[in-house]
Amino acid sequence: MIILGDRYTFSQIEKERLEKKFSTINHLSYRDLSVQKSIKQIDTLLKLQKYSVIVLNTKAVIPPKLITYLSKLELQGVCYLTIEHCLEQYLHKCLIPREFRDIEFIEEIQAYSSFQYLQKRVIDSIAILILLIPTLFAILYTKYRIQKESAGGLFFRQKRVGESEQEFECIKLRSMHLDAEKNGAKFASDDDPRTFPWGKTIRYTKIDELIQLWNVLKGEMHLVGPRPERKIWTTEFEKSIPLYNQRHVVAPGITGLAQIKYQYGSGKLDAQEKLMYDLYYIKHWSLKLELEIIWKTALFVLTKKRENLSNF
Repeated sequence: MIILGDRYTFSQIEKERLEKKFSTINHLSYRDLSVQKSIKQIDTLLKLQKYSVIVLNTKAVIPPKLITYLSKLELQGVCYLTIEHCLEQYLHKCLIPREFRDIEFIEEIQAYSSFQYLQKRVIDSIAILILLIPTLFAILYTKYRIQKESAGGLFFRQKRVGESEQEFECIKLRSMHLDAEKNGAKFASDDDPRTFPWGKTIRYTKIDELIQLWNVLKGEMHLVGPRPERKIWTTEFEKSIPLYNQRHVVAPGITGLAQIKYQYGSGKLDAQEKLMYDLYYIKHWSLKLELEIIWKTALFVLTKKRENLSNF
């Protein structure tokens, strides 16, 4: 793969994922270069090694002469694609544009069709039946541990933003002490000091979210979808992250593509990264994608090995 330009900066994890698909990845700067110099640089690389993909990773308009050159390369088996298509095809995320020259991108982020919704509700129902007994055991044992480790009730209820930006009461098994937000709202972290011992375990294993099957049963959530956030955070993110509210065209989920691809994250930058995966999920929803997310979630929960997710 040859990456031409610097519009999008690939993270180290993304580079590693691409390296599993392409034996060699080279980056060429496009800024302040003439078309002829760009062509010469590409030619030099192609003579040294065989490449199959050229990624146009630039904000600049590609000149006709360069497009003609790239089109001729396609006849030789070297395809070219934009950074938007590269991210979607190889990394399963949608690039969030800063400048909207083409609103077609927004039009492609649509709610589920009636048939897609039916398929998701069937999956939701099966999940409720399969996970009912484990959830009951989790409730009983968590109640026992909470009585020993932390004063207060078993459940934690909090308003979250769902489909069409409507708030609903999301339920979890309580994992933090009652005074967790005495100093105001803040994001949770992997090793959050506000958790009690068993609370830390159920957060790490995601057992605390099993009870959200109740929200799924009520139709407020799906098994798979964008994770629901609090209104205080969605309001803040919408101010600075383009298209953030587009994740609300569908109902949220207990797990999602962002959770298995990006794992735990908090703050504005993490929210933008997770949004790219959420938008890809909505845009490219299919039964195959749904089942892959469920399978990868199960693997990660059972093994906690990130390598189980690397080929997805």
